[in-house]
Amino acid sequence: RISPEERKRQEAMFEIITSEYSYMHSLNVLVCHFMRSEELRETMTQTEHHHLFSNISDILTVSTRQVGAVGMGFFEDLEKRHQENVLIPDISDIVEEHASKHFNPYISYCSNEVYQQRTLQKLLTTNPLFKETLKQIERKPECGGLPMISFLILPMQRVTRLPLLLDTVCQKTKACTAAYGAATRALKAISKLVKNCNEGAHAMERTEQMYTLQKQLEFGKKKPFPLISASRWLLKRGELYLLLSEEAGIFRRGAGRLCYLFLFNDVLIITKKKSEESYTVMNYATLDQVTVEKIENTDPPSPPPGKSGSSGLARSTAGGHLLRVVMEKDSEGRREEIVLSAETLSDRARWIAALMHRGKEKPDTTPKGDLSQVEITHPYLAKQTDEISLQQADVVLVLGGEDGWCWGERLRDGERGWFPQSCAREITSRAAVECNVRRMERLRIETDV
Repeated sequence: RISPEERKRQEAMFEIITSEYSYMHSLNVLVCHFMRSEELRETMTQTEHHHLFSNISDILTVSTRQVGAVGMGFFEDLEKRHQENVLIPDISDIVEEHASKHFNPYISYCSNEVYQQRTLQKLLTTNPLFKETLKQIERKPECGGLPMISFLILPMQRVTRLPLLLDTVCQKTKACTAAYGAATRALKAISKLVKNCNEGAHAMERTEQMYTLQKQLEFGKKKPFPLISASRWLLKRGELYLLLSEEAGIFRRGAGRLCYLFLFNDVLIITKKKSEESYTVMNYATLDQVTVEKIENTDPPSPPPGKSGSSGLARSTAGGHLLRVVMEKDSEGRREEIVLSAETLSDRARWIAALMHRGKEKPDTTPKGDLSQVEITHPYLAKQTDEISLQQADVVLVLGGEDGWCWGERLRDGERGWFPQSCAREITSRAAVECNVRRMERLRIETDV
């Protein structure tokens, strides 16, 4: 007897309950079979164990309160509401209550992600006993043939999926009703949590990165530049080939050699790599003093004499992709102009995009509906700082691209980065594109927390 609209609203709420149940079931597998495994624990140190599993027990408690705990878990509250009434009046109040008061363990868990990923990589590559023990657990029927990593990333996936599930409830609820008000409040609460999780993860990663780099950069006779700052982060790093500078300057002697660049959101540091752990600073300039342009390769410069056979990079310089970087005021307060060569078109495009970071802070004027959109067909884990991690079914606005790489903006939260074209499929349906844009605009307003 219920209307088709109400049926859709019931389905949207039911989806939150059923997906929470299967999520909780998978968390149980992670805790009982992996985290509590004595055999696995014995293959690593206590610190490694903590980095790997973090506060996953607390996350499970959020969903289902343990014996003796006060109050009920998120899933228990949802289930109780459903048992009281087959036709659920509403669940938004439950979501809001839990997201604003009990979901804090998610922030710690997401902040720890950088240590978790690194610890797992290290254990898998350097600890054969760990690897073998893990394989045995993963073969258990309870694990459903899934590797441990797919269980470890569940809380991150759940926390980013909840706003979308709640947005669907909002869409299926009549506007200007009490239920609609409750649904938008719940969406705000869960979005605030997602934002805090993202910021926690970023802050942890950035701080740790700064401490490591500060130790690796050797300024020698150059005036040292204090790196560690809460508002500084790394945009991009990597090797480029340094060609002759147009004016005799500090780089004159080093014309035609590899250099290693560290580009932060406010400063560019050019170094010479001594080893994986140490870099000698050749020059630096704050980004407000740096301009960059690409040089169209009509007549490529020839590689420096005697260098043509010595390194692959030197050989490729003849056909390299060039960019000119001008530092109006370098570390000595002088104007310095250098020409750099990248191996691929996409690498050059990515360096130019990153170097123009300050200019890019102005808002884009292109209407979002005119940009092409892609759906992610398989997950991508960012490998460099200018890349973006994507989950399957994420929708991304494509803002540019070069040579098999796309520069895009993730629809659900506006985060930007590069990703390979091969993991995405273009959305060709005009209706789907417009529907996604409307959803994005609504989500950004509702979730602007």
